[in-house]
Amino acid sequence: MNINEEIQNAYDIIKEGGIILYPTDTVWGIGCDATNPEAVAKIYKLKKRAEEQSMIVLMNGDRMMHNVFADIPEVAWQILELSEYPTTLVLDKPKNVAANLIASDQTLGIRIVKEQFCFKLLEKMKKPLVSTSANISGQPTPKSFKEISAEIIKGVDYVVNLHRDKIAGKPSTIIKLSLDNQVKIIRK
Repeated sequence: MNINEEIQNAYDIIKEGGIILYPTDTVWGIGCDATNPEAVAKIYKLKKRAEEQSMIVLMNGDRMMHNVFADIPEVAWQILELSEYPTTLVLDKPKNVAANLIASDQTLGIRIVKEQFCFKLLEKMKKPLVSTSANISGQPTPKSFKEISAEIIKGVDYVVNLHRDKIAGKPSTIIKLSLDNQVKIIRK
């Protein structure tokens, strides 16, 4: 399969409210349209995860970030520019995403992707993409496609046929940036 076919196949599933299993810039992820609450609920159900445990969304740039957050702390842009590794930012008061993605403290974790498949899929979607590790909640995060459980593979609507032999990188750094200028490192 070539990357353009895989992008089209994944897009077609997502557009219909389905969920996909796909390679990210860190680990294999389960994803859907971040503006579709029914699709988001399918991921929570598949992962056996409480909806209070929020998930992150992937974006491909400034325009998408501005569509989801009215106020973005200046330090967020500096962190994104200087980060050498994938970095997730938890920001205040998201909008234009499914309500069941927003944490109880009115925050949302986002990561700007550079990985070609995710970047181009986001370009086609013109919406953020949910990204959560491809495991049942509480289980270890799979380091490769081979480690993903059959339950997860059978539970998604489409499995992207790219990078299946790649060993995953480490999960992203997570930094919480509040509008009142507080910075908290959640995961290094």
